[in-house]
Amino acid sequence: MYEYFDGKLTNLEPTQAVVDCGGVGYLIEITLNTYEALRRAEGDRVKLYVHHVVREDAHQLFGFHDLAEREMFRLLVAVNGVGNQTARVMLSSLTVDQLRNAIAQQDVKAVQRVKGIGAKTAQRIVLELADKVGGISGQRPAASQQSAARDEALTALTMLGFAKPAVEKLLLGTEWVHSDGSAMTVEDIIKEGLKRL
Repeated sequence: MYEYFDGKLTNLEPTQAVVDCGGVGYLIEITLNTYEALRRAEGDRVKLYVHHVVREDAHQLFGFHDLAEREMFRLLVAVNGVGNQTARVMLSSLTVDQLRNAIAQQDVKAVQRVKGIGAKTAQRIVLELADKVGGISGQRPAASQQSAARDEALTALTMLGFAKPAVEKLLLGTEWVHSDGSAMTVEDIIKEGLKRL
């Protein structure tokens, strides 16, 4: 639903930031890595890429200083047993590069060093994400477009009655490209998603 917030930083704490966009203040949950990036930023204007979580009792916004961190967050929460707060703790304890390298090298112990991550969860993260973390690198326009298309498809499929966790797992766990390598449109992703769910 939301891609990013670009506005004035009115409050900053290690776990959250408030960004004023057009006179509306958005409370955004952040990682320690994003906190450090915002703290070092010049001026009070910031841009945070966001992941919007809708629950029965709350709407939450998780913000990230770059697309790579958000993409890693989305991969983590697609793993069974890893929730939003756990993923945020992981990205506060390790940088995206450190986490990507640990997963790619199947270093379960490095992942397990994060507070709250047990042996089984660490193994599951490494097993499920080992072949997916290679594509996460910096700010890629194509990745941004693909991410936006997935977000729209997620909203549409959820509104059609499919369980959000199942839809998220499918969308994040698949590379949505045609046989010729071109990126699928939102409509293509939804049609393909309907076949697989």
